[in-house]
Amino acid sequence: MPFPRLTLAALMATLPLVAAADDTRLPRTVVTDQADPVPDAATRSGKTLREATPATDDTASLLRGLPGVSLYKAGGVSSLPAIRGLADDRLRIRVDGMDLIASCPNHMNPALSYIEPAAVAHASVFAGITPVSVGGDSIGGSIVVDSAAPRFAAPGEGMRVSGEAGARYGSNGDAFSANLSATAATEQFSAHYTGSTARSNDLSAGGNFKRSTATGRVGHTLDRDTIGSTAYQTSNHQLNLAFRQQNHLFEARFGLQDMAEQLYPNQRMDLLDNSAQRTNLRYEGRFDRGRFEARAYHEEVDHFMDFGDDKRYWYSTASGGSAAINGVPCAPIAANCAAGMPMYTSSQTDGLRLQADITLNDTDLVRTGVEYQAYELDDWWPASGGGMWPGTFWNIRDGERDRWAVFGEWEGKLAQPWTALVGVRYERVESDAGDAVGYNPAGGGFQGRDADAFNAQDHQRTDNNWDVTALARYAPSATAELEFGFARKTRSPNLYERYTWSTWQMAALMNNFVGDGNGYVGNLDLEPEKAHTLSATLNWHAEDDAWGLKVTPFYTRVTDYVDAVQWNGVSNTERTALLEDQFTVLRYTNQTARLFGIDLAGHLPLGHTAYGAFGLKGVLSYVDGKNLDTGDDLYNIMPINTRLTLTHQVGGWNNAAEVVAVGGKHDVSDQRNEIETSGYTLLNLRASYAWQQVQVDFGVENVFDRLYFDPLGGAYLGQGTTMSATASGAPVWGVGVPGAGRNLYAGVKLRF
Repeated sequence: MPFPRLTLAALMATLPLVAAADDTRLPRTVVTDQADPVPDAATRSGKTLREATPATDDTASLLRGLPGVSLYKAGGVSSLPAIRGLADDRLRIRVDGMDLIASCPNHMNPALSYIEPAAVAHASVFAGITPVSVGGDSIGGSIVVDSAAPRFAAPGEGMRVSGEAGARYGSNGDAFSANLSATAATEQFSAHYTGSTARSNDLSAGGNFKRSTATGRVGHTLDRDTIGSTAYQTSNHQLNLAFRQQNHLFEARFGLQDMAEQLYPNQRMDLLDNSAQRTNLRYEGRFDRGRFEARAYHEEVDHFMDFGDDKRYWYSTASGGSAAINGVPCAPIAANCAAGMPMYTSSQTDGLRLQADITLNDTDLVRTGVEYQAYELDDWWPASGGGMWPGTFWNIRDGERDRWAVFGEWEGKLAQPWTALVGVRYERVESDAGDAVGYNPAGGGFQGRDADAFNAQDHQRTDNNWDVTALARYAPSATAELEFGFARKTRSPNLYERYTWSTWQMAALMNNFVGDGNGYVGNLDLEPEKAHTLSATLNWHAEDDAWGLKVTPFYTRVTDYVDAVQWNGVSNTERTALLEDQFTVLRYTNQTARLFGIDLAGHLPLGHTAYGAFGLKGVLSYVDGKNLDTGDDLYNIMPINTRLTLTHQVGGWNNAAEVVAVGGKHDVSDQRNEIETSGYTLLNLRASYAWQQVQVDFGVENVFDRLYFDPLGGAYLGQGTTMSATASGAPVWGVGVPGAGRNLYAGVKLRF
């Protein structure tokens, strides 16, 4: 792709700022004499992160407990975060400055799956009203996750060597992970390595969860309470090299992921290999009037899906066959064994970002920058028999999605006690894909009809998108602030939403990144989503922040919201009467939606006693989502939920008792035949003790081993043949994915 002219122009515009540098090492640029930066993002760092990592291998779960954040539960290390009812590609998720894209028809490799929990040093969540400097191509908010910044030796220290080693074990799934980080640094050069490995067997549900693979048949049950297809095995490695000279910093980060498997209880396929290589280059310069940052990154992903053991092997009383799991083979196409269906995805992402933060005076700061991202995708399924032959099925061929963006943002102090932020962002998104090809191009049927119809159209699409953010904060005293604002945000459809072309049920079922068991068909005519959000936050707190309460009501209206309608593959038209209580095929379409709700977060000290200091903290979130065109409820909206934690600290001990309460989910999407779930309450306990160089953590999750069903977990597809929605052996509609049962975990960290 040609180097975008706007990028070159912006780079030239920043040269005078760079030229103004002197040889003095300057402190971090800040705007003085004003309140905290607007808006106030929810963050996780330091002790809070260190206490959360021993309980999980899923980086997205570190965001639990932040206001407005919930999780679409997927694979064991690949949960998809949602902010106020908007998830996945509707969020901008940046990992170490890189905008990474899920290259999978089931979105099994989202951005946060490429960084292990132990490597996260800081995480920020911008909900709703998002600055244009951290937003773009998203409508729900932004998540920024960073690993540790380079560390250098102090003046006169010589060579500095430090590091950390850690390990954790969880009883549920016999999960084990280990991580190592090490740094060797002088005053000017730093080399840092981080590596981790994690694996788990299938999880167990609480209570007594037992499931057959179809009505009237005896299902293959792994154990009395096993949640099929929840195992995983992965490793991540990263080498960071950094050099600093006065007020200039150069970084080079090289990342590698080797994920051997990650099984999915709410998808019809499993991830059986995912390899990724990343190069991330960064320059930062700090000058007398601000800072300048340039970043370039490159990523290559090779992804493979097929059936894991829990889906491949099943028992059929009708055929008299039998099959064992855990390595016992069966015939490739037998009555008691699902035929394989290999699916491959390959992608390449190249990105460039330039940003200048210019201090105008003691109260005003301007941020301006440009971004460029080029994304290429191929998604193909080789012949495998059973109607899937003689050629290769091209789900997306030669897919491209390129973004150019430019933004400007002012943050500053108005008349006392007002501060404000205003920003504008423009993006141009170009997407394209090659011609569709089915398994048997000459065979006619749905594949031939749909491929011909798709190929007869122009596939190239260009979107010109505008974002606007306006925020103001009123701080009448040292204990109260009122923040309110408006945002217009835009997201262009992803390649799977636009270019998946086949209405054939089997092919459609393979295209699903929401875990509801249905099949999805793309739509070339989709328009970008445009969200208009109003939000306000009342922040009442002590002067030293010993106690505090935040209340945030919000309202969002989305035009051209990408929802889905049930589709009749025979007539290739929208169904006039909904199919109910069963899996079906849907087609993406633009409609109008609205979401509103409220987030509450607070903390309160309960006092110091002879047994230590006690405190209370909690969050409560509620969101309601509706399709205004059909009156249907939006899919996968988290019901009202709260998390209340009693904290205790004495000496080196940090302990907590946490109650999680979730309401029943009964406002569900009729188009998708979404499964309702009942409310539940869980108790979690955790404890941590830290010495100077050693920290030990242990705890119990779901203390009472309660059986519950995850309201955002989707449909249970963890066992049995999954290539059909209705055939014998296919999953039964109406069973949700159960939550994990009791888990005893322990972890240790050693710093040196």
